Amino acid sequence: MSEKNEVLMYKGRPLMRKDNLVYYGSMADEYIVMLQILETKKLEDLDLATKVSVQLQRTAADVKARDRVVKKSEKDGFYTALDVGCVWLERALSTK
Repeated sequence: MSEKNEVLMYKGRPLMRKDNLVYYGSMADEYIVMLQILETKKLEDLDLATKVSVQLQRTAADVKARDRVVKKSEKDGFYTALDVGCVWLERALSTK
């Protein structure tokens, strides 16, 4: 099967995970959202994110790493963090 090659999409944008980091958006765009899972709790055999850091970041290669962060916040729960990040990304990309 080709399941390994498929990219998970959320609201028309790619969603990629590496360990406790989740990137939302395309590197070809001017901005992306980075979600970092800071705390988890066990629910039966699943790890649920309880505290998540959200950052709206520029993707330009000529910007220093510390200057890439445009907005940041911490949220309780992954969905809440993703929802905030999605709004930030939509607003940032629509102001072009």
